[in-house]
Amino acid sequence: MSEHNEHAHQIVSPMVYVVILLALLVGTGLTVGASFVDLGAWQPVPGLVIYWNPIVALAIACTKATLVVLYFMHVKYSTNLTKLTVFAGIFMFLTLVGMTLADYISRAWGQW
Repeated sequence: MSEHNEHAHQIVSPMVYVVILLALLVGTGLTVGASFVDLGAWQPVPGLVIYWNPIVALAIACTKATLVVLYFMHVKYSTNLTKLTVFAGIFMFLTLVGMTLADYISRAWGQW
């Protein structure tokens, strides 16, 4: 007897895809709308200015990317190993970005 290691595939309703598509279109509209509005800046300490427009745009982009990965790439219905692989990739990406920013922030700009 041969043993099959197949798992059952989740049947996703087309309505789920329509709802996700509409959410992605709304997110795109929000991104375009936010690009025309000056959301201002915040200065927590002297010499450091944080602008809100890129933060809002990146938050919308991350939300849209999460929807694409979960639903269109079927990670939501996948095995735990697939979810772990996606999480490991995101963790590695954030680690590399964090180390790059730590190097960039720690430089003595203009003091040489």
